[in-house]
Amino acid sequence: MARDKIYSTVTRAKMAPISMALHPFCSHIICELPPLVEAHQQLPIIRLAVDVVIILVTRTPLNSVAVPRRSKNKSYRQSYRSCLGAASRLGLTPALTARRLNASRRTPKSHNINEKVNPEQLALLVKTEWQLSYVTPLYQFRHTQLKSYSRQLSAFIAAEKQQGLAVEVEGPQSSFRVSFSVVQGMVEADADAETVLIQIHSKPLFARQDEPQKTVWSGWLTCINGNPDYLRSLPQDFTCLPLFCSSGAEALTAAVKSWFQQMFDCCFGPLEISHTSLQWLVALWTNCHSESNIQHLKMVWTLPVVPPLQVTYTVSPQDAWELWSSVRKDPQEENRGGDEEEENSIDIEEVMRFIQGLKSHFYRHFRLDLSAGGLNQVSTALGSAKYSGRIKISNSRYMITTLTLLTECALLKMPI
Repeated sequence: MARDKIYSTVTRAKMAPISMALHPFCSHIICELPPLVEAHQQLPIIRLAVDVVIILVTRTPLNSVAVPRRSKNKSYRQSYRSCLGAASRLGLTPALTARRLNASRRTPKSHNINEKVNPEQLALLVKTEWQLSYVTPLYQFRHTQLKSYSRQLSAFIAAEKQQGLAVEVEGPQSSFRVSFSVVQGMVEADADAETVLIQIHSKPLFARQDEPQKTVWSGWLTCINGNPDYLRSLPQDFTCLPLFCSSGAEALTAAVKSWFQQMFDCCFGPLEISHTSLQWLVALWTNCHSESNIQHLKMVWTLPVVPPLQVTYTVSPQDAWELWSSVRKDPQEENRGGDEEEENSIDIEEVMRFIQGLKSHFYRHFRLDLSAGGLNQVSTALGSAKYSGRIKISNSRYMITTLTLLTECALLKMPI
């Protein structure tokens, strides 16, 4: 690991060759940041304090067992037909075609969401790492029937358990109780459906009778600032809650998904957070530093070499903020037309310049081009996100910004 001050992309400098040595007791590569040899003539300089860790990633053994892909079940086929078939319930509209990630977003603003959302429910959503999935529109889902859904899902899990399916959590459980609830206030646009929270409670088989049940699984479905054209194109019998977040045993997650597929003719799919979406989070979270200290900007990159290299790249918050400010467009030039919305927005060009600045810093000192690899993980004091589809929201004031991006990603992943 090395720590030093390095120069931004607005300077040009010749650097001494980097020294790298393999640590004898681990797979880390020790990188010593060399001193600056020759600085460029009097150009504006931005210095970044950076921590770098480069790790050799071991390859999967050749004799490892590959997990077979699950075949598309009946519910999936029904849902897919309902999206694309000529006699479908959902049909095909122009609003469903030519969709792509937005090239511009509103500047993140602090929301005192505690004024709208029950603090107890909000505490369940933040500071927990969630596994993301997308889910297609739910057919004949009713927010007024949540008590009935609680009983039905409880019975479904009990039936699965009787059939010998693996739904145990940390040892044998006496029974499972499911609760559905609406997270009132967790909406931004008029077309957004109310967020639904699902919890599964249980207690060990040999627990005392007076011992309360504990939450062994949690999940929620949400839609924050969903695409209005898409939402308006849906028939009245469909409810769109495209983002599904789960935390708990995989067996219970599978049981919940299976029940939803049978009840509401929907299908689930894994939701990875793409390289571009992670770059958006880097910029959006850094932009919040002036209002809420992000404490650090940590990125994990993977380079496709043999063996693969995993690079952990940490930048101090103030230095990241100064670099971000330097690539932002001049609000006066950007707002010549007097459009306040454009003035309070971030576009993809600014994001790319910011990321390129960070990558150029790294290349100048370590002669490793991060552009050849992929961004796999991002974390700040506001939250963390991984390419594998795991997200943790640590600050509720900016969760709307994060959930808006994730909702958009979920809608783009749907097979329609």
